[in-house]
Order: sequence, then C-alpha cells, then structure tokens
Amino acid sequence: MTTPSSALDYFYWPTPNGQKVAIFLEESGLPFTAHPVNISKGEQFAAEFTRISPNQRIPALVDSEAGVSIFESGAILLYLAQRSGQFLPTDVHGSTEVLQWLFWQAANLGPILGQTVYFLNYAPEHLPAPVSRFRKETVRLYTVLEHQLAERDFVAGTYSIADMAIYPWVLQYDKQGMTLDDFPNVAAWLTKIGERSAVIRAYEKGEQIRPSGQTDADRTNLYKLE
Repeated sequence: MTTPSSALDYFYWPTPNGQKVAIFLEESGLPFTAHPVNISKGEQFAAEFTRISPNQRIPALVDSEAGVSIFESGAILLYLAQRSGQFLPTDVHGSTEVLQWLFWQAANLGPILGQTVYFLNYAPEHLPAPVSRFRKETVRLYTVLEHQLAERDFVAGTYSIADMAIYPWVLQYDKQGMTLDDFPNVAAWLTKIGERSAVIRAYEKGEQIRPSGQTDADRTNLYKLE
C-alpha cells in the first residue's frame, strides 16, 4: 500500500464495495490517485491503512485539502456527492429518495448478497440452512429492486449515488445463483449502467489491479484471512 499523494487518495480493491466509489470518481471527473490494497494478502490489516480505516476494510478515502479521511463506502459516496455537488439532488424530496436507497444497499443488499456469494461459492462445506436462508432473502431483495425500477430508469429517478452503490452488487448475480429472467427491469437497468463510459473505465482499471481470472483464488484466500 502506498501513502497519500494527491488531494483525493482512494484506497481500495475492486470488490463491489470498492467499485462503488471507483464509479463515482470516474463519473465525477474529480482528480484522484488510486492506491490498491490487496485484501487477499492482508494489506487491509497494515498499521498505515488501519489509521485511515479503523474497521480494516476497504475502501477508504483521504481528502488532503480538507484534512478528512473516511472509511465505509456509503459514507464516502455521500461525502463526495456533497463535496462535488454531483449525483445527489439538492431538494429534500430528491435527496431523501436517494439516501434511503443508498442505506438500503448498505444495510440490506450488500450484507445479504455477500453472504449468499460466500455460502454458495466459498464455504468449506455445503450448509443447506444458510444457503436456503440467504437465497430466499436474495430473491426478495431482487424483487424489491425490480418493483422500484418498474416506472423509472434509475433507482431514485435520476442517476445517482444509489445506482452506483447497488450496481456492483447486482452485477454479480450469477455468483448469487440468480438469473434475470424474472427481473427484466433489473436486467435493463444493469445494461444501462454498464454501458456508461465512466463505469466501463472503472471496471477496466479494476481489471488491471486484479485480473478476473484470479478472483476465485483471491476470494478463497480472503475468507481464510478473515
């Protein structure tokens, strides 16, 4: 891990939570320096990273100009949206709509989908009870998102930090044992987001940091480290 070197220094690994903020940074045009933190090698436990992220999880952001360091991807998205005046409406109704879906992702979608991926793909033994539990909840959450997207192009009406937070998690639907046959609105939304040039850049840069062919081995080792 390298030390901060610019106004915005972004410490991350291209996991769903890491990609949320990477998308924002590409979309916003804010100048930043990316610093890979290889969580498969335990770099998140290093003392210098722990000073920035006390929970020892990626991502983290240092804004040297403001003298601010932030951990937790949702908090970083909110900070950057407020700092830049982008991707978060200024009216109370619009901002509330975005924030409730941002927190929905942080409190519901991310934790549940993360456990679903683990028990389906990386658990040392197949455990029917947790697989069933998290599978059912995953389907329920996809259904919530499907209904929300029924009459709007983006989760909160206009493209926002809510979409950026949710997209990287839903993009892994295959690892969650999901198909999108019953979720046409979600499928259309995924395509729409995935075609954005900034999103493409974020994932291309993530691929350079951690080639996709190494993902399974890295993730398996990560769970051993935890």
